[in-house]
Amino acid sequence: MKKVGIGIITYLVFIILYFLQTNFFSWFTIGGVSPNLFIIFAIFLGLFTNNYFAIVMSVIMGLTIDFEIGKQFVGPTAIMLTIISILVSYLDKNFSKDSKITILLLVSLGTIVFEIGLYGLNIFVFKYTSEMSTFLKILAVEVAYNIVLTYVLYNLIRKIGSKIERMFKEKHLLTRYF
Repeated sequence: MKKVGIGIITYLVFIILYFLQTNFFSWFTIGGVSPNLFIIFAIFLGLFTNNYFAIVMSVIMGLTIDFEIGKQFVGPTAIMLTIISILVSYLDKNFSKDSKITILLLVSLGTIVFEIGLYGLNIFVFKYTSEMSTFLKILAVEVAYNIVLTYVLYNLIRKIGSKIERMFKEKHLLTRYF
């Protein structure tokens, strides 16, 4: 029952992040590029929750974003956020979450994978023309922006993440004393 409550709260946090992404960060662009809070949130879910919860929430978040944006083909954002969550869940077993550098590297890697994958899906599905120089500039700015934002919010991410992680990843041992 706790996990259902966490799922609802997680979706409400996603709605708040969606509001911040579309309204607040549209004022603070660098070269017309704003940070992608959804990538940071998918990485957060992959690191601090279990694999199944992170995948389900990433699919729900991605489908919500695709519906809101009004894409003709619904699913590319959901696919890429799910890939990010799976990748981070796998890397969670091999790296320490206590290191700020590790988290920053995961955010930069997640941003690169997400944007290249989404760009490739858009070229494949919508037959967009490839403009690599513009795409690489946007990618570099977005990676830098996501890293700076994660650096600023690291302590909050770590504090909330450790509380959520205890709920998802602790082993419940029932010992009996006779």
